[in-house]
Amino acid sequence: MEKAVISKKMRRNKGVFLTLEGIDGCGKSTQARILAGNLALRFGREAVLWTKEPGGWPGGEKIRELLLEHGMQHPLSELFLFLADRCEHIRREVEPALSSGRIVVCERYTDSTLAYQSWGRGISPEKIEELFRWCRFPVPDLTFWIDLPPGKAYHRVSRRGGPDRMEEEGTSFLEKVREGFLFLSRREPERIVSLDGTNDIEAIAREIQRRVEVFLSP
Repeated sequence: MEKAVISKKMRRNKGVFLTLEGIDGCGKSTQARILAGNLALRFGREAVLWTKEPGGWPGGEKIRELLLEHGMQHPLSELFLFLADRCEHIRREVEPALSSGRIVVCERYTDSTLAYQSWGRGISPEKIEELFRWCRFPVPDLTFWIDLPPGKAYHRVSRRGGPDRMEEEGTSFLEKVREGFLFLSRREPERIVSLDGTNDIEAIAREIQRRVEVFLSP
C-alpha cells in the first residue's frame, strides 16, 4: 500500500515530537505502541521513532535501573540522573530523528520530571524549568496526558507484577504527581491534551489518533 504523503508540518527543518504522560499504570506504553504502529502504517516504519524515558538510548537502561530499582536517597540525585539520561537521549536519538523529519513518539518527558520531582519530591518547579532551558530540551509539539485516578492506577500496577521503586511510593505520592500533571495541562492547554484514562484502550487510542491527524493535516 502506498504510504501517505507527509504533511507540510513534517517537511520543515524538523519532524514532529509527540509525548505521552501520566502516572504509573495509566496506560502510556500501550497507547504509545498503538500510536507508533498507526503512524508507521501511514508513513512507513522508518518515518517513526518510538522511544521512552528513562533508558531510551544505548546505555540508558543502566540509568533506568539505578532510578527505578535501586533508587536515590537524595531528591536532587534522582533529578540529575533523569536529566543526564535525557541529555543523552535527546542528543543520540531524538534530535537526529527530528532533524531528519521523522515523527518521534516518546513515553515520558519533561512533564513527568516536573510532576514527579516537583510536585512529588518538592523541588522548585522554577529551578527544574531553568535546567530544562539550560539543557535546551526541545518542546513537544503535542503531549497526551492520560489521567487515571491513582487508586485505579495502583491496582493495575499491582496486578502486572512487582512494582518498581516509584510505584512503591503508594497512592498518596501518585495523588501529588497527578496534581502536577493537572496543573501543567491547565497551564498549557494548546500543547497538552487531557484524556480520560478510565475509558477503554480503543477509545483512548481513537482520540489520540484523531488529535494527531488534525495536527498533521496540511
